[in-house]
Amino acid sequence: MEIADSVLELIGNTPMVRLKQVTDGISCPVVAKVEISNPGGSSKDRPALSMINAAERDGLLKPGGTIIEPTSGNTGVGLAIVAAQRGYNCIFVVTDKVAPEKIDLLRAYGAEVVVCPVAVPPEDPASYYSTAERLVDETPNAYRPNQYANPSNPQAHFETTGPEIWRQTEGRITHFVAGAGTGGTLTGVGRYLKSQNPNVQVVAADPEGSVYSGGSGRPYLVEGVGEDFWPTTYDPSIVDRVIPISDQDSFLTARRVSEHEGLLIGGSCGTAVAASLQLAAELTADDLVVVLIPDSGRGYLSRVFNNEWMAGYGFLTSDGPTVADVLRAKDDDVPRMVYVQPGDSVRNAVGLMHEHDVSQLPVAKGEMPLAAAEVMGSIDELRIMESAFGESSVLDRSVEDVMSPKMPTIGIGQSVELAVQLLDLAPALLVLDGGRPRTVVARADLLSFLSTDSPIPPATSATAGGAK
Repeated sequence: MEIADSVLELIGNTPMVRLKQVTDGISCPVVAKVEISNPGGSSKDRPALSMINAAERDGLLKPGGTIIEPTSGNTGVGLAIVAAQRGYNCIFVVTDKVAPEKIDLLRAYGAEVVVCPVAVPPEDPASYYSTAERLVDETPNAYRPNQYANPSNPQAHFETTGPEIWRQTEGRITHFVAGAGTGGTLTGVGRYLKSQNPNVQVVAADPEGSVYSGGSGRPYLVEGVGEDFWPTTYDPSIVDRVIPISDQDSFLTARRVSEHEGLLIGGSCGTAVAASLQLAAELTADDLVVVLIPDSGRGYLSRVFNNEWMAGYGFLTSDGPTVADVLRAKDDDVPRMVYVQPGDSVRNAVGLMHEHDVSQLPVAKGEMPLAAAEVMGSIDELRIMESAFGESSVLDRSVEDVMSPKMPTIGIGQSVELAVQLLDLAPALLVLDGGRPRTVVARADLLSFLSTDSPIPPATSATAGGAK
């Protein structure tokens, strides 16, 4: 009988499918290696099993022990599946950009989940890396697989994923594309394919801002891919090219593949497919691009596939007049983002407000382009005036001591009607464009636009502004 003895035997031997609808006009065939069919729903099942097998063999993980790992979700699910079969406890540390359904999924497998802020450097005690290390020190009989440095991570792909791709393409593969996260997939698969044919090109698909494509690793919205440090599981000598992909291209490509190919994929899958399409457009019909689809879009329904969330971050555009129209109507087009750092003095903030003739400023930590997660609060003239009236020395204090909560946000493609509703409750809005803070729109901007523009038709949705 064709019956597996355990769910662990179902890991691997995933199918491949040609992408036909999204490759219209591209002569080079693009084939997806669909890792969704693994029991945990992602490619991370492979290294999860490999790392636990190695830890048991080397005596690092004892019976009844606790597995602790920082993860964006998928590695945690893979580890939880192995733990369920072998009687281990699990504690997973995630960042607050991880979709809530992925956190719920980890808990469904019986794991404890600790959520940490994303907008902090790796060495910060609050980061998810530091938190995981602390938990390992505090928990008896704990083991951290450390997918970022564990050689069993790339080895799993060298032994399974690479040979599968070579066999399924009958050795015709010319280019392999995968997201650059821990680097395990790229390194393991790439090393195997090059051992069969040194001319196979290995291409990393990377979020804009990640270290692999030359960034600092500051926060971006796509989950489970990109890094803010260099994992030792990543072998740069294997990778021939890195293609940076924006959050917007990642998310819109994921939606496009899901709608037109019938293959529901997540944001990091969108990153990989967007890079593979860019690559394939440069190639010929004699080439063959294989792109690894690491997981399903089911873990992103509240974000990538939620019109309200997408519109709120500036990824979708509503019908009728939008915030973008308001900004274009200004004499200086879209003004640059003016903000203060939390450590700046209040006096400096007042000077900036006078210089730019505004009454409020965002408070953010970092340099432009900012990520939405790096916005910490706001500061306004009224709050400063009230504070200075009782204590004149407040002007020499740091902004973070007196700042107010963050400004409400609005997507650049959302409707003017929604902006009017929000500005009824707040004096200014922080405009997000492609997931990043772009500028501030105030009541005066809306009044100026409404006084000169044609009448505004009712929006089809008061929340998402009829986003499409």
